[in-house]
Amino acid sequence: MKIDSLETLLQEELKDIYDAEKRLVKAIPKMAKAATSGELRAALEEHLEVTKGQVQRLEEVFDLLGTPAKAKPCAGMKGLIEESDEVMAHDATESIMDCAIIGAAQRVEHYEMAAYGTVRTLAERLGNNQVADLLEETLNEEKEADLKLTEVAEQLYEEMGEMTASGGEATEMPAKKTGIRTRTSRA
Repeated sequence: MKIDSLETLLQEELKDIYDAEKRLVKAIPKMAKAATSGELRAALEEHLEVTKGQVQRLEEVFDLLGTPAKAKPCAGMKGLIEESDEVMAHDATESIMDCAIIGAAQRVEHYEMAAYGTVRTLAERLGNNQVADLLEETLNEEKEADLKLTEVAEQLYEEMGEMTASGGEATEMPAKKTGIRTRTSRA
């Protein structure tokens, strides 16, 4: 397909995201089932419902653009889901598996944040504020999901550190709180 305008680019990007969200509606229940932490399972199940709403919101966006809601295969999301399946196939303790699932889920969230940020900006540039607002709403939901996953991870790391300190299950994880950090230099 020739992409000869920002309008065409927006439509193509939306088709990609639409496929990604539909894939996630199928993948998130597997991740929730594999989670042993009640808080992680609840966060994933809650985000599944949010994701279903995001699919409907994308359909609304397509309607506003006067184009049919069609998906085109999203290779990026397909790969991220394959990676999460690989993670869940590992032999790991429950707490380590939960941490691995969080990592896989956060990679998905970051992919989605990049995608929604792009289409939101395209819609803004095209002067379609109604579409941009809908896409911004989804972008904010993805950011919230990422933050929730970080909170769950920090709680798990704390618990794992306490178990190690009390002679329980040994782990390689530090007892300090962690989250997504950007390192600017090594000291």
